[in-house]
Amino acid sequence: MPSVAEQLRTAREASGLSVTEVADITKLKGDHVRALEEGNYDYFAAPVYIRGFVRTLAKLLKIDETALMEQLNAELASTENFKAPPKLTGQADGPLDKILFFLSRLPWRIILPSLIVVVLAALVIWAIRRNAAQKQDDPLQDLGPGLYQGPKKSPGQTLPLPGQKR
Repeated sequence: MPSVAEQLRTAREASGLSVTEVADITKLKGDHVRALEEGNYDYFAAPVYIRGFVRTLAKLLKIDETALMEQLNAELASTENFKAPPKLTGQADGPLDKILFFLSRLPWRIILPSLIVVVLAALVIWAIRRNAAQKQDDPLQDLGPGLYQGPKKSPGQTLPLPGQKR
């Protein structure tokens, strides 16, 4: 099977377009088109550019985009520079980087609503239990008549409960 570069060059030549015409139509640099047709992927900084440019050229030249992209991914995986995602810093990956990478791969559209429902349910259960515990521990629940003591240390008077007659 011909490589991605050969397929792009063959399709461009079959459609009768020059490299400069393709560059003008797609708004890509002519150097990028030439590098892709030569299979010179090291010309690009990251594989995202290669994939985007190949997808653009495939649409223009009417090549099966999905098959071409699968083949491109296989070719990029076999290269040394684009085997892994590019490092943004010169430092080695630490445990925090690995944890954050793992968290970034989770399906948050499913997990986040589920997590919110669980937290809300826990809050409702906690509020119900707290309310029930407060009702049981209420010190003012079963009071008898109150005892009023004046400013002097008098023995005090018993006050009636509301609604009682003396």
